[in-house]
Amino acid sequence: MGRVRSKSDLPTKICLVCQRPFTWRKKWQDCWDDVKYCSERCRRRRSEAQNETNRNTDANSAGD
Repeated sequence: MGRVRSKSDLPTKICLVCQRPFTWRKKWQDCWDDVKYCSERCRRRRSEAQNETNRNTDANSAGD
């Protein structure tokens, strides 16, 4: 059996939608590099976050 890691030793990432840190989970062991969102809710809301970012970028460009 492998070495047991303490929870504080697990890798973390920042969610692209809510900007909160989230920790590695066993169900993500095969696809951790592809995980971008902390939850199903954030995954569903990703298009809203992209639209908000685009609106902010467009507003900043219009002010130039």
